[in-house]
Amino acid sequence: MKWGTVFSSTIFPGPDEAAALGEIAEEAGFDVLCAPEHIVIPVEYVPQYEASKTGKMDQLERSGVPDPLIWFAFVAARTNRIKFCTGVMLLTERSPLHTAKEAATLHMLSKGRLQLGVGAGWCKEEYDALGVSWPNRGKRLDEYIEAMRLLWKEPVASYDGEFVKFQPIYSDPKPPGGAVPIVIGGNSDAACRRAGKIGDGYFPAIFPTERIYEDLPKQLAIVRAAAIEAGRNPDAIEITSGGTRSPEKAKWFADQGVHRLTIAPHAKTIPALRDELMRFGDEVIDKTRDLGPKVAV
Repeated sequence: MKWGTVFSSTIFPGPDEAAALGEIAEEAGFDVLCAPEHIVIPVEYVPQYEASKTGKMDQLERSGVPDPLIWFAFVAARTNRIKFCTGVMLLTERSPLHTAKEAATLHMLSKGRLQLGVGAGWCKEEYDALGVSWPNRGKRLDEYIEAMRLLWKEPVASYDGEFVKFQPIYSDPKPPGGAVPIVIGGNSDAACRRAGKIGDGYFPAIFPTERIYEDLPKQLAIVRAAAIEAGRNPDAIEITSGGTRSPEKAKWFADQGVHRLTIAPHAKTIPALRDELMRFGDEVIDKTRDLGPKVAV
C-alpha cells in the first residue's frame, strides 16, 4: 500500500511550511502530495461541497487555495522522490493548451513526478465568474484530455473537436515518456466510467466516513466494467482513496483494489507536522508496505 496526503497546499500554503511538508513527507515514506484547485471561490454559491457538513468551502475560504502546479513546482525543487497529484484540477475551467504546456514543463523539471488529477467540478458559480460555459462540461473534459495527450506525444499536433480546435502546432517541452499520467476524480457514475475508459488512475471524491464502505465497491465495479468494455486492462488503472489511518483497516481497501490511501495531516506547525508524519510512517506506512490489491482492478 502506498500513502499520500490531501489538501497539502491548503494546509501549508506558505513557502517554509510547504517545503517542510514535502521534505518531511518524503522522509516519512509518503508516496505523493495531493493538492486541490479552485481558481476562485464565489462569495455566494449553492453549498454542495461534500468535505464539510455545511456544504460550504469554509476552510478553503479561510486558508486560500494556491495554484497547485506552481505550489508543486516550489516543493519539487526541495524534494527528490515524492510525487505530486492535483486532487483535483478543474480542467474544464482552463485552457487545455496552456495546461498541457504547464504540466509537461513541471513533469520534465521534476523528473517525472507529476500526476494530473482532473475533474469538471461542481460549482456553477465558479464557472460563471470565470466566464466558462457550464453545460457539456463532461464532453469538454474528454476532449481536453485527448487534446493534451496529443500535445504531449506528437512532435506536431492538431485537433478538430467540438470544443477544442487547433491546426498543426508545436508544444514543447515534451514530458518524460511523452505523457503525464491522468487521474480521473469524482464520485459520479460518469466519472467512474471515464476513469475506466481513459484514466491512468481513479481518485473518487469520497470523504472518510462510514459511507465509503458502501460507496467505494460500487464505484470501483463501474470503473472495472468500463475498462473491460473499452478493451483495457483494469489492473492498469491505479486506484487512490481516502478512508482510514489504520493499518488494520487498510487491508479492507487493499482487498477492494486500492493501491494508495491518503490522509489529511492534522498538524498546524512544522514541529508538530514532523512528529505526526514520522510517527505515521513508523506506525502505519511501514506496517502496510506489503499490502496490495487482492482483486482484479
